[in-house]
Amino acid sequence: MRWEDFRSSGNVEDRRGMRGGAGGIGIGTLIVVGLVGWALGINPLVLLSGLDAIQGGSGGYEQSAQPQGKQGAPTDQLGRFASTVLAQTEDVWTELFRQQGRTYKDPTMVLFSGSTRSACGGATSAVGPFYCPTDQKVYLDLSFFQEMKDRFRAPGDFANAYVIAHEVGHHVQNITGILPRVQEAQRSAGSKAEANALSVRTELMADCLAGVWAHHANARFQILEPGDIEEALNAASAIGDDKLQKQSQGMVMPDSFTHGSSQQRVTWFTRGLKTGSMQQCNTLQGPV
Repeated sequence: MRWEDFRSSGNVEDRRGMRGGAGGIGIGTLIVVGLVGWALGINPLVLLSGLDAIQGGSGGYEQSAQPQGKQGAPTDQLGRFASTVLAQTEDVWTELFRQQGRTYKDPTMVLFSGSTRSACGGATSAVGPFYCPTDQKVYLDLSFFQEMKDRFRAPGDFANAYVIAHEVGHHVQNITGILPRVQEAQRSAGSKAEANALSVRTELMADCLAGVWAHHANARFQILEPGDIEEALNAASAIGDDKLQKQSQGMVMPDSFTHGSSQQRVTWFTRGLKTGSMQQCNTLQGPV
């Protein structure tokens, strides 16, 4: 993936090396729950607070002031990469919103190491990247990219860019009013399986929106190199609920899916990548 010649975003808060804390729950507990969540294909924020990240809120945490990190584009290699991908999402979504007569509001990316606090509660690096709609920030421990390579066998710059673009996709859902509607629907869901199904549809939409970003970023900046698309598809497949559940517990339980199967994630990312159309990403209606 070509990225080094492009601008970096200043909408970055760098908390790496800071003692962020994670609320009233012990760090050891958070790490264990986080690992279990990833192994089972469940958003660890669900296990920690009973409330998915897409629903926002405090999730039952004792809230305290969030740490304030260094503002602006990082200068180290990984930090620059993340902020450059963020900048490209800003450029793409600003233009797509403009074409629709709307204004795009940039999210902030929080880089942290170990643990930190968000308006959605505390988290550790074991939770993985997540978007908090309450403060409109993407949280990322850059060590996750090494996890992508070592644990999920999904290495590569474009695979990592897909992860960032997926979380920014949740931001697009939030500022267009989709996440609040899903939140309300989940509150009135008649069962946990029904609520999970809504989560799957939301996550698949974010995959599709990541594909939309990739389509337009490549058209504008020519970022793709041979093998990049395969990297992203491999990453989407590697973190499917069915594959993670099969690896961790030897069986697949579709009713407990929260992010979608490997095939679903690949399908929806591909749809966004090929069409470049937000309108093609409506997973809330029809089969997924």
